[in-house]
Amino acid sequence: MYHYLNICVTLKVDFCVEKKLLINLYFIKMRKFLVFALFVALLSACNNSVEEKNVDNDNNYVSVNGAGATFPMPFYRMIFKKYTNQTGNLVIYGGIGSGGGIRSIKDRIVDFGATDAFLTESKMKDLPAEIVHIPTCLGAVVIAYNLPGVKDIKLTPDLIADIFTGRIKKWNHPKIKENNNSANLPDTDIIVVHRADGSGTTHIFSDFMTKTSSVWASEMGTGKSLKWKIGIGSNGNPGVSRTIKATKGAIGYIGSEYAFEQDVQSALVMNKSGKYIKPSISSITAAAKGNIPDNTCVMLTNSADENSYPISGFTWLIIYKEQSYDYRSLEQAEQTVKLLNWIIDNDAQQMASKVHYAPLPKQAVEKARNILKTITYNGKVILN
Repeated sequence: MYHYLNICVTLKVDFCVEKKLLINLYFIKMRKFLVFALFVALLSACNNSVEEKNVDNDNNYVSVNGAGATFPMPFYRMIFKKYTNQTGNLVIYGGIGSGGGIRSIKDRIVDFGATDAFLTESKMKDLPAEIVHIPTCLGAVVIAYNLPGVKDIKLTPDLIADIFTGRIKKWNHPKIKENNNSANLPDTDIIVVHRADGSGTTHIFSDFMTKTSSVWASEMGTGKSLKWKIGIGSNGNPGVSRTIKATKGAIGYIGSEYAFEQDVQSALVMNKSGKYIKPSISSITAAAKGNIPDNTCVMLTNSADENSYPISGFTWLIIYKEQSYDYRSLEQAEQTVKLLNWIIDNDAQQMASKVHYAPLPKQAVEKARNILKTITYNGKVILN
């Protein structure tokens, strides 16, 4: 348990974006003590106060705790705050990357993990018990860049592969110019920025690239962590976004919300139909057309829909199917399932577009609710 949690209390989270609290979890085995220590430390360090009327001063509430993906974090901040306002039950979430979320649920120090890459059967065998995936929304991974005065660069998968593997080193390279005849491309070095931590954003990006570029497939492959030959590594989508914005000539991949929020330029990417598409609610939604498996574990990258943005995907919360473990109370299990059930309902889903995510399609909601109805405590179904 030597990994670190950048914990953001979602009652008033914007203060935590720049002031992240690093808490070293040295072999903490008592889960309730961990949650209490994290919560108290956060309130003290960030000078935050619980001011919503539904939270009693006598601590008569339930805390639900999670960690993982930064890709959907703006959406989670917003809906977790609303959930706390409505119910009085705190939701504490640490944006530490999908890899950290999976480790945290494996170590059973959180109620739920968050990941943009579903766990394969072989990965699930590494966990102490069966887990289930609950999709929460759809998002896009954008190719963000920093070239003042140069808008709407068009990139093919092969161009992206050549740039991110170091074959193309200048912005005015003939291959880029050929694809962007009207753009005034400067003689500027390309500086690649990538994730340094285990990341579902990296998995979505690399999954698309592996499907569409033979160069990428043979040299880089798909994964939450890659062996980068070039570039600058940054932690989390916020870190990559800030690095790109601060570095002229930079290019990298980030969750679309971070590009919008920090006003970072993003490229049009050629999809399977040969169309150059910008990420938007409609183009992300189009990627989810088609059949979704009952367990919802599917990658939506390189969708065949002609209007789809090609680097789109679900993001999931993962929890144990049997909730009775490590002295876990029935109340804690019930509140965890209640939260997830609320997330896939209209109250939360209608908020997704406010922060540039796409809400779940109807069939994904139906399948997610069916999954939630299989979760048990001591063998008894929690959600009727």
